Amino acid sequence: MTQARPQTAATASPAMGADRDVLQRLLDRAVGEGGVPGIVIEVRNDRGRWFGTAGVADTDTGRERTPQERFRIGSATKTFVATVILQLVAERRLSLDDTVDEWLPGRVHGHGHQGGKISIRRLLNHTSGIFNYTEDPPMVNRYEKHTPELLVDIAMAHPPAFEAGADWGYSNTNYILAGMIVERVTGQALADQIARRITRPLGLDGTYLPSGADPTIQGAHPRHYTKLMNPAPDAEIHDATELESSMFWAAGGMISTTGDLHRFFGALLGGRLVPPAQHEWMFTTVPTKNWIPDTTYGLGISSVTLPCGATVWGMGGAIFGSWSYTYGTRDGEHMVVIDVNGDWANGPWGDPIGIFTDVLQAEFCPPKTTP
Repeated sequence: MTQARPQTAATASPAMGADRDVLQRLLDRAVGEGGVPGIVIEVRNDRGRWFGTAGVADTDTGRERTPQERFRIGSATKTFVATVILQLVAERRLSLDDTVDEWLPGRVHGHGHQGGKISIRRLLNHTSGIFNYTEDPPMVNRYEKHTPELLVDIAMAHPPAFEAGADWGYSNTNYILAGMIVERVTGQALADQIARRITRPLGLDGTYLPSGADPTIQGAHPRHYTKLMNPAPDAEIHDATELESSMFWAAGGMISTTGDLHRFFGALLGGRLVPPAQHEWMFTTVPTKNWIPDTTYGLGISSVTLPCGATVWGMGGAIFGSWSYTYGTRDGEHMVVIDVNGDWANGPWGDPIGIFTDVLQAEFCPPKTTP
């Protein structure tokens, strides 16, 4: 496997920024050509804050999307979980080199899985080889409610994707196990640890991990629309606003806002949530495979190299009815948060990531103007 490497610089500059009319036209295209229900973007840099929107939060009422609304953030949850783990490492309550078996004895076994050979670090950077339980939808959908143990058991019914450390493969099971380790180390619920260590200190009033199988989104929110991953332009659209989220939990169950994501990722990228040593480990990345193109992955954090060559840092999230991106410069001083309350994009994009890439390209690689 390619050796992990630290990445500490980005070619994008905090002073950069697209003309806001350019960004607004991209949002309008996403709705008009892409057919997404609604889209929001919030940009923050040394020029200030800008919020833009197009489309609607509710296709029945025509209600517009707003800065305060909450939405499901999918795999950006992983960044919160990794941050908690690294704080526990800094407190010497565990080590990234501890194996899964040391904290969850016997949980990762069967069909070739060996928890004694998989470190916590390999969980966080997706080099464990553990089967991704969401790749077995019939089994996941068999149950109305999902415990972390059940999700891991679904994964254990399949052989690993590769031997630990031999390759890279995105697996939601890794972060279910990471969440279970947090609870074993602290003796408290993962949701409580995220609240105590991150959301309350940073004042993230719109961010939380739902407890149990709560299907609702607390507070103001857009409707979440899904085509259930059907790529056909005329595929039936379903309302997934109320979603039994225990099937995602530590891998993708959290809810947040554009402003809260700015504050969290800005603090994290700026080195204000974990000490320097753990911060460096977090940003030591490995190349990805069969994931988002032109990316590397650290410990719950990823980099994207844009077509212009600029590198931005953050994390995205995809869940039924809501796709989001939070990326910015390595120092966290120039950040973009985008969310679409749908999980498709027609026309030239193919999916919302195509839209997000165009937005990031416009923001971090604006054309040079002649003085």
